Amino acid sequence: MAGAASALFLLDIKGRVLIWRDYRGDVSAVQAERFFTKLIEKEGGDPQSQDPVVYDNGVSYMFIQHNNVYLMTASRQNCNAASLLLFLHRVVDVFKHYFEELEEESLRDNFVVVYELLDEMMDFGFPQYTEAKILSEFIKTDAYRMEVAQRPPMAVTNAVSWRSEGVRYKKNEVFLDVVESVNILVNSNGQIIRSDVVGALKMRTYLSGMPECKLGLNDRVLLEAQGRTTKGKAIDLDDIKFHQCVRLARFENDRTISFIPPDGAFDLMTYRLSTQVKPLIWVEAQIERHSRSRIEFMVKARSQFKERSTATNVEIELPVPSDSSKPNVRTSMGSASYAPEKDALVWKIKSFPGNKEYMLRAEFRLPSITDEEAAPEKKAPIRVKFEIPYFTLSGIQVRYLKIIEKSGYQALPWVRYITMAGEYELRLM
Repeated sequence: MAGAASALFLLDIKGRVLIWRDYRGDVSAVQAERFFTKLIEKEGGDPQSQDPVVYDNGVSYMFIQHNNVYLMTASRQNCNAASLLLFLHRVVDVFKHYFEELEEESLRDNFVVVYELLDEMMDFGFPQYTEAKILSEFIKTDAYRMEVAQRPPMAVTNAVSWRSEGVRYKKNEVFLDVVESVNILVNSNGQIIRSDVVGALKMRTYLSGMPECKLGLNDRVLLEAQGRTTKGKAIDLDDIKFHQCVRLARFENDRTISFIPPDGAFDLMTYRLSTQVKPLIWVEAQIERHSRSRIEFMVKARSQFKERSTATNVEIELPVPSDSSKPNVRTSMGSASYAPEKDALVWKIKSFPGNKEYMLRAEFRLPSITDEEAAPEKKAPIRVKFEIPYFTLSGIQVRYLKIIEKSGYQALPWVRYITMAGEYELRLM
């Protein structure tokens, strides 16, 4: 990384220094005050909309905010800002692993452990170990007792920093979940404004030793390079991001996903499909105001996927006027209940097969007297949640998952596919 951080500061919401660690001796705590003054000058509005990098008088400040704490690095060198911002997010993850939640109070209660962690996670301004599981092996929450002088785990001195040696299981298993989230936004004319699919390969590994794993997907580039036919079976993935355990050079060379996995749960890979997707569950709603005191909803929900698949835990949230009362609801499938805290009618269907259509009718009472000066109600979208097991929109397939370990044990790989709703909104009402 070109350039390094000079110091790391943890500030409260008013800009006061809670904890700081000086790594190179070329900045002081006064710099944190200057940073916060600059930040307030720049803000003027929502702090979330501000640039995460502030430059002043030869010092670059990179910061993120989490709850009521600012995490900030200061550097006098020409450093890689994106790398240091990623490091700050990793620091948040580690603190949450130790303290459940990162807040001013949890920092004040655990400042000894915080200093220990900062010493291990950064050395002379360069990021080092940011894997919470590895750090927790030799920095315990009660480490200040100094009962036993602990030897750093092999993972710290090893090239494989995300996995310790000597892991043992009676039963060696790998669970791979291919999870795709569908994000869709439909306007009041029924046109799709935004649609994409965000996917993740989530793994849980319970393997002994230091196993080598190889994963093959129906990736178009790989299949064409091997001279295989790609008609109808290959996919194009965008914005692929891998866990640090994946050998990127090997992937770029022959598209093989080869890695030594961490122990336990982790996200092996994330990807995105930016092609326009058809809404899997389509909802139509008609509203009739029979008088000032009565409003009626007629809602159709239709599944637009093949009959062999079934959506589960379907939840359709229909916005209703905030002053509605005395609901009278009938459904052809599932159950519906009025949720006044959300100003919505929630329709739940446990099992929704493909190519099916279900109906809901609901009637609400409205107050006969209304405030003429009241602002018009904001129209909320219809929100849909669902899960479709054994189904992916992208068509991604795991062709093989091989586990090789020098002891030669047999491991059981389990693969599961699931598609779920992400930000799924229909502005039809």
